[in-house]
Amino acid sequence: MAEKIKIRNFTDLIVWRKAHQLMLDIYLFVQLLPVEEKYNRTSQLKRCSSSVSANIAEGFGRYHYQENIQFCRQARGSLEEIKNHIIAAKDLGQAPIDQSEVLLTQCNEVGILLNSYIRNLQRFKNLVT
Repeated sequence: MAEKIKIRNFTDLIVWRKAHQLMLDIYLFVQLLPVEEKYNRTSQLKRCSSSVSANIAEGFGRYHYQENIQFCRQARGSLEEIKNHIIAAKDLGQAPIDQSEVLLTQCNEVGILLNSYIRNLQRFKNLVT
């Protein structure tokens, strides 16, 4: 029988850990972008990648399922924004294709975990209401 893991804070969440790693990888990735993108795409990628894990953490701290779900939905929106910027940078020839694809794969993995987390929160919400 599988051992249950106690979730005591947001850093215990696998989805937050993966989102945090994505943010760290995005910060490395933007160093590859052209200097003229410093205040445009670079800034946007840093902001939206930080937003994913930050919204997961903030939702966790709300202690109400519906509020937590709403913050996770905002995180999901920021995740899609990241994908848009990576695709644009790749298609404009501003970023290496291989590293762009790795990040897009990471985004998809975080998205799957985030959707699963949202579904679980909805299930728990329905149990207590």
